[in-house]
Amino acid sequence: MGKSEPQEIKPLEADAIVEADAYTAPSLDDLRDAAHGMQDSMKAFVMDEGEGTVGAPVARDLVLGEEDPRDAELAEIITGEETLFTGLIFDVNRIHVKLPNGHESARDVTRHSGAVGIVALTDDGRICLVRQFRTALGRVTVEIPAGKLDPGEDPLDCAKRELNEETGMVADRMAYLTTIATTPGFTDELIHLYMATGLHFGPAHPDEDEFLNVDLVPLDELIDAVLDGRIEDSKTVCGALICDAVAHRLEP
Repeated sequence: MGKSEPQEIKPLEADAIVEADAYTAPSLDDLRDAAHGMQDSMKAFVMDEGEGTVGAPVARDLVLGEEDPRDAELAEIITGEETLFTGLIFDVNRIHVKLPNGHESARDVTRHSGAVGIVALTDDGRICLVRQFRTALGRVTVEIPAGKLDPGEDPLDCAKRELNEETGMVADRMAYLTTIATTPGFTDELIHLYMATGLHFGPAHPDEDEFLNVDLVPLDELIDAVLDGRIEDSKTVCGALICDAVAHRLEP
């Protein structure tokens, strides 16, 4: 038997597609439209072609964001925004932006009303910590008392309320420490930190979905745990280190 000649495989023409039952095979135009739709979707997660720019390192005194004239060259111009998800605690929005090089991109941003954290210190140098199960991490964490701001609520009022609700404490003095942007790469959440002193103890008033244990631990033990990497909650790390720094600056 002689060896047969290889047959040429011809591309399938669009009009050669045969319908089967109620199914109609997509046309080439349909496939092109689908491909373009996929490309449009991907633009939400990747930048346009081209590279960004990085300025050369400059040895200088500290200059805060947007106080340097060069910062104007870094600005992204918002061209549109849409809500992708509305949740109980936060929303997720997609923000369309024009980059400094004129290309377009998109940012998925978690919109949050903000929160407070309270560094509550007793007269004998102990700091109040709450223990609670964090579902996102799947374990119990040790944190300073904290809570979410109600819409339009003053952060100081929120700090007083949350301290009392979670621990039962009322403070004679509440001093503002700082505000931290928790993760500015994808959320606008700000946490306002306060120091509470002159503490009076009473019954706690937790929300119906809050289950907490409250500890009063020596401040130096908390600082050691932060420096050893055993405390990972960002507001607790910041609050503890600020408290330690203030104590050292007040030393003669």
